[in-house]
Amino acid sequence: MNYRHAYHAGNFADVLKHTVLFALIEALQAKSTPFAFVDTHAGSGCYALDSTEAGKTGEYKGGIARLLFPDLHASAGRSEPLPPLLRRWLDAILRVPGNEHGLKLYPGSPLQVASAMREADSAQLCELHPEEAARLRELFRHDHRVHVHGRNGYEALKALLPPKEKRGLVLIDPPYEAQDAEYRVIEQALKLALQRWPTGVYAVWYPIKLRSQVQPFHRWLQRCGARRVLRAELLVHPDDSPLRLNGSGMVILNAPWKLDDVLRDSLRAMAPLLSQERRAEWRLDWLVEEAQA
Repeated sequence: MNYRHAYHAGNFADVLKHTVLFALIEALQAKSTPFAFVDTHAGSGCYALDSTEAGKTGEYKGGIARLLFPDLHASAGRSEPLPPLLRRWLDAILRVPGNEHGLKLYPGSPLQVASAMREADSAQLCELHPEEAARLRELFRHDHRVHVHGRNGYEALKALLPPKEKRGLVLIDPPYEAQDAEYRVIEQALKLALQRWPTGVYAVWYPIKLRSQVQPFHRWLQRCGARRVLRAELLVHPDDSPLRLNGSGMVILNAPWKLDDVLRDSLRAMAPLLSQERRAEWRLDWLVEEAQA
C-alpha cells in the first residue's frame, strides 16, 4: 500500500511494459468482436510529469523521453526511424488530452487501453489504494465502458472471469511490495484464472534485480498449462544486484500468434535508446511454444 507509481511513471520499465501492452491490444483489435481488459493493479490511470513525485526521481527522462527526444541521449547513436509499433505507441501517448503541446502527462495502463478501446469493448480496473481508486473513478467518470473496483485484484479475478466478451486480456502488474512472495501469489492467481478462463491472454510484468529471484517463476510458467508463454525482457544493468531495478520483463500466457515477430524490432530499437552506464540488453523468447502440426 506504500507504493505510488507517480514516482516511476514513464521510466524504462514502463516503456517495455506499455509497448508490449500496446501490441497486445492491437492484436485483440484485429478481430471485430469485442474484447475485455482486466487490470489487477490499475493505479490512478494518469501521471503528471511535472508533479512533485515525478520531479523527485526524474525517471521518465531515462524512459519515455529517450524515445521521444533521442537527440538528448548522445550515446544512442540512432539514425534510422523507429519501428512502426513504437511509433504508433508514441503517437498514442502524445494524443492523450493534455499532451497537445508536448509530453506533460504519462498515461498508465488503464488510460492507454481505454484510449484504444472500441465502443463494445470493456475494461475492469482493480485498485486497492483508496486515493488511487478515487482518482481512477474521476478519470473515467464519463466512460460507460470502464468499471473501477476498489478491491484486491487477485481476488476480483474470481468474479470477473470469464468475461462476457469471451476473449480479452488480463494485466497483472503489482508493485512487488511482498518481493519474492509476490510470485507465489501470482502463480496461485494464474492457476485459478486459467481454470476459469483457459483461453484468456494473461500478461504479467515483473522487476529484475537478481536473476535467481525470477527463475522459479519462469520454471512454474513452463508447466502452468498455458498453450504458449512468451518472455520479453529489457536490462539496463547486470541482473546481479538486489539494491536497484536492473531491468524488467513481461511474460504473456496464451500469447497471440506471431507476437514475437511484432515485438522484436521494437525491443531491438529501444535497447540503445534506454541504455545507461552500459548498453542495454534485451531478450525475447518462448518459455512454452505450442507444438506445430
